[in-house]
Amino acid sequence: MPDLESDAPTVKKPRPSLRRRLMLLAGVMFIVGVPVYIELTFRRPIGSGPAGPSVDAAEFDAPWTERSIKLVGIGDSITRGLGAKNTSHTFFQRLRTNPPDEYQDMVGKSLSSVLPNLSAENFAVSGSTSLDHADVIANQLPTHSGDTFGLVVMTTGGNDLIHSYGRRPPAEGAMYGATTEQAESWIKSFRTRLETMMVGITEKFPAGCEIFLADIYDPTDGVGDAPSIFLPPWPDGLDIHAKYNDVIREVADRHDHVHVVGLHQTFLGHGSHCRQFWRSNYDADDPHYWFYSNIEDPNDRGYDAIRRVFLNAIVQQRSRLTSMHQRVVD
Repeated sequence: MPDLESDAPTVKKPRPSLRRRLMLLAGVMFIVGVPVYIELTFRRPIGSGPAGPSVDAAEFDAPWTERSIKLVGIGDSITRGLGAKNTSHTFFQRLRTNPPDEYQDMVGKSLSSVLPNLSAENFAVSGSTSLDHADVIANQLPTHSGDTFGLVVMTTGGNDLIHSYGRRPPAEGAMYGATTEQAESWIKSFRTRLETMMVGITEKFPAGCEIFLADIYDPTDGVGDAPSIFLPPWPDGLDIHAKYNDVIREVADRHDHVHVVGLHQTFLGHGSHCRQFWRSNYDADDPHYWFYSNIEDPNDRGYDAIRRVFLNAIVQQRSRLTSMHQRVVD
């Protein structure tokens, strides 16, 4: 009897067309790719716990000096503390004294723990520019008594750059969107103004002072793509930003009692590209966003980091703070 099965014709299953396979592949890529794109581009988790560098506990084992020390804040919303969880979490207040809910690694690490005769006053105003800060120093900062040593912390220049967010044509003190050529005269004026401010602060402390001047951070993590922080494109933004930071360092270098505090380097990797692991500034140990919802100010963890870098800068100048040398102003 013939084998009917072997004589039956073989029926081949139809293979999917190339177009269908490509559509299937595109669908898979879309399903996988969109969440990945959102995760790496738009999701910016803030993380939790301490942020920023460690601070050596040994520096706070004993009082530094019995001298009268005045901690003074001058500047914009960073020194004022906009974006902090509460007043006790601003970098200025955390420098002065630990909040009740302080991180364990920072308990006892504050200026009040080593400067028993410390007083403090904060002249910073949110939204202010370097033009405003010059006026504050000239007209609001008092001349202190001959036995009070000044410890001045300052943030200035950031609002000069970011205002008015591209909503108006660029101008001095609100140069967002300017070309480098447009900004040259304003950068020159900033250099002159900052020098005047450093001299003005010094004159208000006949017994001497140390000034800790922050440079300006970059919410784009050095990429310069302003739309990533929801602002209009600014082709020359990074260049102008760098020139402002150059001015801060140049002016500080002229005065042995003025010290640059590196917020720019500290915050790289914690801005709009904090999740993008292929970036050179990616921080694998803390790939989180340190900025507040308004983009230009830090969030609570950002203020913790700022407090730490300022405190470390002050510790580096501890011997100058505790010296009995009196700086005499002619």
